Amino acid sequence: MKRVMTCIECPKGCRLEVEADGSRLISVSGETCERGPAYARQEIEAPMRTLTTSVLTRGLELKMLPVRSSKPIPKGKLFAAMDAVKLITVAAPVSAGTVVVPDFLGLGVDLVACRGLGKP
Repeated sequence: MKRVMTCIECPKGCRLEVEADGSRLISVSGETCERGPAYARQEIEAPMRTLTTSVLTRGLELKMLPVRSSKPIPKGKLFAAMDAVKLITVAAPVSAGTVVVPDFLGLGVDLVACRGLGKP
């Protein structure tokens, strides 16, 4: 199967022509730097995404706290991650960068606060 994708690894935004057999990369063309083929392989064989969302708060000045994953997680785990996020409530004051949930979903990735709330 052939498909076209835009590489997002550098500002050039190369138009990559990718040939894949299911979830296995066969060939890549159109890249202008060495990052293009690596990006295409990752995107075809094991796509990853950074989770960016909000969790509920209790007793703080805002009702929602913006959070993100410390590293990308497998794209196939995003729906499970969002289901888990619905169960999280933050009650204590937090600073930006505070780990809200360590080892989120057992993926070796932390859920981190993107801003501070309350008086740390």
